[in-house]
Amino acid sequence: MSKLHSLVEGYLSRIYPDQDSQILASRSLVKMGLSDATEPCPYFVNKWSEKDVWLITYGDSVQSENEAPLKTLKRFATNYLGDVVSGIHILPFFPHSSDGGFSVIDYSQVNDALGDWSDIEALAEEFNLMSDLVVNHCSQRSRWFENFKQRKHPGKDYFFEASPSDDVSNVVRPRTSELLRETQTLDGIRHVWCTFSHDQVDLNYKNPELYLEMLGIIRRYLEQGVRIFRLDAVAFLWKEIGTDCIHREQTHEFIKLFRTLIEAHTKDAIVITETNVPTHENLSYFGNSNEAHAVYNFSLPPLLIHALLTGTSEHLKRWQMSMPPAQTGTFYFNFIASHDGIGLRPVKGLLEEKELDQLINTLQSFGARVSWRSIANGKNEPYEVNVALFDALQGTVNGPDKFQIARFVCAHAIMFSLEGIPGLYIHSLLGTQNDYEYLERTNHNRNINRHRWQLSKLEKQLASSHSHNSKVYRLITDLLKIRSAQSAFHPNAVQFTLHLGSNLFAFWRQSAKRDQSIFCIHNVSDQTIDLPKSSVNLIDLDEWSDLISGKVYTSDMETIHLAPYQFVWLSNKAIDQQNSP
Repeated sequence: MSKLHSLVEGYLSRIYPDQDSQILASRSLVKMGLSDATEPCPYFVNKWSEKDVWLITYGDSVQSENEAPLKTLKRFATNYLGDVVSGIHILPFFPHSSDGGFSVIDYSQVNDALGDWSDIEALAEEFNLMSDLVVNHCSQRSRWFENFKQRKHPGKDYFFEASPSDDVSNVVRPRTSELLRETQTLDGIRHVWCTFSHDQVDLNYKNPELYLEMLGIIRRYLEQGVRIFRLDAVAFLWKEIGTDCIHREQTHEFIKLFRTLIEAHTKDAIVITETNVPTHENLSYFGNSNEAHAVYNFSLPPLLIHALLTGTSEHLKRWQMSMPPAQTGTFYFNFIASHDGIGLRPVKGLLEEKELDQLINTLQSFGARVSWRSIANGKNEPYEVNVALFDALQGTVNGPDKFQIARFVCAHAIMFSLEGIPGLYIHSLLGTQNDYEYLERTNHNRNINRHRWQLSKLEKQLASSHSHNSKVYRLITDLLKIRSAQSAFHPNAVQFTLHLGSNLFAFWRQSAKRDQSIFCIHNVSDQTIDLPKSSVNLIDLDEWSDLISGKVYTSDMETIHLAPYQFVWLSNKAIDQQNSP
């Protein structure tokens, strides 16, 4: 028996103890097009560098008349992002019925309103392509669910069922709708499990045939050029009645299993888990560097926004100090805006209730909407705040001010310089504002931050030196060009938090070869700060310069002057000296 077969069999025996795991492992390899001779990939190997930045976008975020949106997206990305972005996460591009694509009708097809598989392949030829693998649920309009109602295969046993009399009081959910949906089938009423909405019916992974079906979908994506898999809502994958139905041991085994088979098929593939939960729960998805290659850094957006709205970095700094460095072969996926809202669960225990209320109220005054989830005793609590990041940072807790662009760019400078790979939402790159028309037309809170640009209008905005869109695009892409040239910004380079006062958020990065150090110092307040240079350990034997402005800090200079929301990246090596390993 091969090492790969043995690994797969081991995972399957723990997931399906009552099944013949040897036969199931053999079927798994066949489904993925693998042979017993295929070697599994080793752990603790980095497949990324400081040049990696991934754009997050819908397939139709940029549109052009009489052209498939995916073709328009490729034109835009090639012309405006080719030298600053290495990968593109195209949010669900499949036929769907709701939830911005996350209620998939057919996993094997491209939504014909966006284009076809040739458009996906064309993007994959130029960028590392990330796709969602919506593993937890699918649409009630899918063929599988139609077959479930007709009691036919495939689909008859693909959905998780429960009884209205079952105890589901401890189930953790991110929504307020009823958990069970009554469904009429050919053999009577059945109750299916719906973690998110009644249009999104949870899949039943206790049936190994469903698991094998999902492997065929994974293989299809790999063969079409997908290299990065985002396991959507994976924390809810395995259910056990009477438990909280989140983070079950079988879920972790499935992630190991999926990763093993994906990497065996395509050695440079990457698996990321999307688990919008408190930090300690989120970190569990690294496993022992044998589960996800990366986890979303969900606590970063609310804590960073809180710091910039209040002018104090204390909570952000305390959280960062508690974060362990990602082991070799893993990394943090940093983001501060996405197609979803600003999650609030990840700051549970990090912000006090009154601070969280202040954050929510401030964002609401800037046009934000609040989405809710059900908790114990039939109560609801805020789950996320929905707002365009550019509008979220238009002011502070004291109201709007003149520092919107400076504050917005400072937020991105922090994200770009932190340990990990940055994920840049297309509407942050473009400084897109709240889309109230889309929100009102659809009555869906998340659509406030899912604007669809017409390429002709966007290009006019980007060509105008007076538009805020042009200013934001230029400033952010300039930062990314600087970042990609610094070995100390490798996703796994050393990072230490600095204590330079509550108005500053600062840390030190050092390259793996220890030949470059960067002191990243960010003023998160609307006050001017003069920082004594002696408080930063700049070794006198080196010449230190700010990578942003080019200013050289000589030994006789006593202070580092920072205007509101200004930042410096002080390096002992100039940009043109950097050579990526």
